[in-house]
Amino acid sequence: MDIITITKENLKNEHICCAISNKEDIQVTSKKSWIAERLDEGLVFKKGNVRGKCFIEYIPAEKAWAPIEAPGYMYIDCLWVSGQFKGQGNSSMLLEECIRDSKEKGMKGLVILSSKKKMPFIADPKYLRHKGFKLADTAEPYFELLYLPFDNTAEIPKFKQSVKNTTIQGKGMVLYYTAQCPFTAKYAPLIEVVANENDISFKSVKIETAAEAQNAPSPFTTYCLFYKGKFVTHEILSENKFLKIAKALTSE
Repeated sequence: MDIITITKENLKNEHICCAISNKEDIQVTSKKSWIAERLDEGLVFKKGNVRGKCFIEYIPAEKAWAPIEAPGYMYIDCLWVSGQFKGQGNSSMLLEECIRDSKEKGMKGLVILSSKKKMPFIADPKYLRHKGFKLADTAEPYFELLYLPFDNTAEIPKFKQSVKNTTIQGKGMVLYYTAQCPFTAKYAPLIEVVANENDISFKSVKIETAAEAQNAPSPFTTYCLFYKGKFVTHEILSENKFLKIAKALTSE
């Protein structure tokens, strides 16, 4: 499979990731706008020459939308291969391309957000450990920061202190999210509508800059829901899933 690197010149016409839809769909336009703004910051988006989920996205950790301390490392936002493209070595091909590119740029290694066990929207820890990634740090309730050093003398990355405390100030349900994932552009506004229709106290906080993301209250800045200050989930929720969770929490 050929690998295409997204640039400012081809971004408009390339299918860029998960949201398979028309070019004017909010999920597509939101994600492409986010990518366009990050390219000058060193963001790299490489994809298989296919229309589907077969891509890797990474950026220097100093510019990452993640509350980590990993100077000199490359942060992988997302490595996703699914459906008909699985089981063909495509994940390894994309990861190896990231390693090659990062070494050429003089990076110390790779760092990525994972979890204690495989979970939706987070990199598979079993696969990463198979590829040589090691545990760098942990954050409640289940987040793990994994890293692959190119030099064993490299400093071990860590989470920022802001995510060591899993509570926030706030009443009701509070959602933090970014445009890094195209699905948030669709589902974050939808659950706000559902909350209002059902008289559920709800507030959404869209993280707009890397600086805000690097001081976010959760390692998974793409989407993180709290209730009465306590972490609930990082999973991007449909209207029905949100309503089910919200009703269970508010009835306690």
